[in-house]
Amino acid sequence: MAAGVNFENLVIGQSASLGKTITEADILLFSAVSMDINPLHLNEEHAQQSIFKGRVAHGMLCGSLISALLGNSLPGPGTIYLTQSMRFRAPVRIGETVVATVEVASLDQVRKRATMKTMCHVGDKLVIEGEAVVIPPSEAMAEAAD
Repeated sequence: MAAGVNFENLVIGQSASLGKTITEADILLFSAVSMDINPLHLNEEHAQQSIFKGRVAHGMLCGSLISALLGNSLPGPGTIYLTQSMRFRAPVRIGETVVATVEVASLDQVRKRATMKTMCHVGDKLVIEGEAVVIPPSEAMAEAAD
C-alpha cells in the first residue's frame, strides 16, 4: 500500500500537486464512464456555437484529479472523502495540462477531520477552486488494523 500522511502528522499549509495533460482519449473515456455526453465535450461543431468557441473537457474530469490527490497522496490511502465544493472558473481544452493542488487549510482535532483547499490550474490560470473535508487515516486506525 502506498504511503500517506496520518492525521497526527498533517500540518496546516502542507500541500501536494498532480499534473495531467488532457487528451481526446481522456474526454471520450470520461464521457463513457460518467455517461455525460454533452456535445460541448464531444462535438466540435456544436461547441463552436457555445460561449467556449470549441470543445472543452468535463469540469468533473479535471476535478477528479483532486480526488486522486486526496486518495493517493495527501492525506493518502485510507482517506474518507466527506464533502467537496467546486467552482469552475475557466474551461480546459484538449492538450492543456491541468495541475491539481490540495492544501491543508484546517484540522479538527476533536473529530479528526481535515479541511483541504482544493484548486486546479492551467499555467497561471485558476480553472477550479474549492474545498474538501476528509477523514484522514490516523495512527489509532493503523494500530487497530495490526
